[in-house]
Amino acid sequence: MGRGVLTEKVDHEAMSVLGRKLISSRELRMMPYVQYVMMNNQRLDPNKISAEERGVLKLWRDEGYIEGGASGLSVTREFWDAINHILWFAYVDYE
Repeated sequence: MGRGVLTEKVDHEAMSVLGRKLISSRELRMMPYVQYVMMNNQRLDPNKISAEERGVLKLWRDEGYIEGGASGLSVTREFWDAINHILWFAYVDYE
């Protein structure tokens, strides 16, 4: 398997920190973008977000993990820790 692939291991780790499996590889691939945004200007660029990605953001809002967006994004500490945990398995320790 390669980097950024939604594997059983990644899904298992998502279950351990989010309490559910990831809905799609798109959800997994949104995590590095949100991580980047939070470590930089903390504003989503609407021109870089597809309709499918907006659905992922809506899910995260509904779950209480994020607030805001283009005018300013905030994430919970719980979600920050969860995405970093998941990204470790998907992008760093993927083999």
